[in-house]
Amino acid sequence: MSRNWGPEPEATNCQQVSSSSDEKVSGNSGETGPSSLDDNIVWWDSDTDLNNPYNWPKWRKLSNCGLISKLTLVEPLASSIFAPGIPDLMKDFGSDNQELSSFVVSVYVLGFTFGPMALTPLSEMLGRLPVYHVCNVIFLGFTVVCAKAPSLTSLIIFWFFAGAFGAAPMANEGGSIADMYIAEERAGVMAVFSVGPLIGPIIGPVIGGFLTQAKGWRWDFWVIVIVAGAISGAMLLVLRESYAPVLLERKASRLRKETGNSLFRSRLDTGLSTKDLFKQCIIRPVKLLVFSPICTIFAVYLALVYGYIYILFTSVPYVFEDTYGFSTKMVGLVYLGLGIGGFIDMAWFAVDGNNEVKKQLAAKNFKPEARLKLLSHAAIIFPAGFFIYGWTAEYKTHWPQSLVWPSLALLVDAYELYAASELAANIIMRSITSAILPLCGLKMYHALGLGWGNSMLGFIAVALIPAPFLILRYGERLRNKFAIENL
Repeated sequence: MSRNWGPEPEATNCQQVSSSSDEKVSGNSGETGPSSLDDNIVWWDSDTDLNNPYNWPKWRKLSNCGLISKLTLVEPLASSIFAPGIPDLMKDFGSDNQELSSFVVSVYVLGFTFGPMALTPLSEMLGRLPVYHVCNVIFLGFTVVCAKAPSLTSLIIFWFFAGAFGAAPMANEGGSIADMYIAEERAGVMAVFSVGPLIGPIIGPVIGGFLTQAKGWRWDFWVIVIVAGAISGAMLLVLRESYAPVLLERKASRLRKETGNSLFRSRLDTGLSTKDLFKQCIIRPVKLLVFSPICTIFAVYLALVYGYIYILFTSVPYVFEDTYGFSTKMVGLVYLGLGIGGFIDMAWFAVDGNNEVKKQLAAKNFKPEARLKLLSHAAIIFPAGFFIYGWTAEYKTHWPQSLVWPSLALLVDAYELYAASELAANIIMRSITSAILPLCGLKMYHALGLGWGNSMLGFIAVALIPAPFLILRYGERLRNKFAIENL
């Protein structure tokens, strides 16, 4: 099956084809141009039109996706790179406030809450490129300010804004991939190019641990500026617009100008004004979160997962320095345990997940839930990681046991990109918990100890084990029963 008309509905959040029956697009209709509908409707010239991102040569698709994925490695990496250096940072600013020491890490992720709310509709109206380029420049500016921050308060404020604009690749990477790859190819591509958001926060502390000890915590920010700046420059030179509605609108605009015929319009034109389109996109995450049970269940479940991961990020320096006497650079290496779990995770999904999708497509019985088959296994392993991590650290058993087992807690994480379908509602929920839960983490450990503190997290995760099983069993029924009109 091939679709050569542009982004599929699941990946184009703001795309709505005109509701009149003669203009609805069928993915396998075989129509190749506007003549089958109306002489004034603008469409691709043919099924092989190279202006259609689905027909781009492989090197162009890979160059687009490769640069975007590199940025989605660096900007999530920024969220945790200075986690091992937090004690040094707090000492430099003369503060011993443990809540602030956690918040200075998680406030960056809190910025992800607000970024997608504006960035997603802007990318649907203006295209992917303007959002990437403008946000990259602003992100770099705020990161430079953070590197020179004169106070803890200014650092927290500017780091929040860096996170808000750094959310651009996180909010749009999945959409960019869907712009260029058909459904049969997408799972494998997503598995490869989504390594960045998963691994970035893991290798960040590894780099930060050595860098902070050698150069000081401010150099963590300068490294981000240097690397992200180089990638942003390459994106400016190489990246091409991939969003079909914008490409077709540009073609229609050119035809209107060349012919003087003001009736030319894109076949994917929504018919909405810019104001109405922006408003519709802004409220969509709220509608999905409130009226779609599947979206609600996964938003809550994955918000918990991300919150737990950031509790680990902010607590690991204190646990391993106080319990095992690790140096700052050695604390950074502890995060490699999480990375090992992540790589196992992604390999598992890439091999098995894509096969399941292809099998269902061949049988003409494809259901989105097929992408979540492995999540049910990971959901059981997830709480086990916290139980074992907590009690091995509580009794100060040999440190590798406390290093390896929390890596299991990351098994669920890789599936987020496939389960959430790039919904802003999910990003908002998980960003809030990732910012807030770490504020409670150290206090919880002090009150309950590492054993019972992590056990409490494990018990909550156990209570949510049924979530993926319910979606697998009743997902199709829920989607049909609670279909949301006029998204």
